[in-house]
Amino acid sequence: MAFDWKVKVRASETDGLGHVSNISYFIYIEEARVELFRALDTMMDMKEWPFILASASCDYIQQAYFDDILHISTTVTHVGNSSFSLQHEISCERGIIAKGTSVVVHFNFDTQKSETLPDRWRDTLETT
Repeated sequence: MAFDWKVKVRASETDGLGHVSNISYFIYIEEARVELFRALDTMMDMKEWPFILASASCDYIQQAYFDDILHISTTVTHVGNSSFSLQHEISCERGIIAKGTSVVVHFNFDTQKSETLPDRWRDTLETT
């Protein structure tokens, strides 16, 4: 499964050097990830939220600036029993800006344990 999302860099996301602050890239990746969850037709109510983020990383390739339109491409790279891995690529008209990865776990907050991914989600995630 692949998912694309766009975001326009806001002034508040830039730092004193005039480029996008490094933490903002994690926010952009989160926005894209949430839209992927929406595509899974999962529960979007925070009281019923079924996922936790187990891992996240980001490698910065070049700078982005205020008012840039960033394209975030998210691809499922692995589907496990209770988790799945994502690869994120952030680009703009100048090329690749950053690359990231994340691991998401299907999680039961009542029992505080991971749970097997439902077949309907697994089928969607495995679709390329």
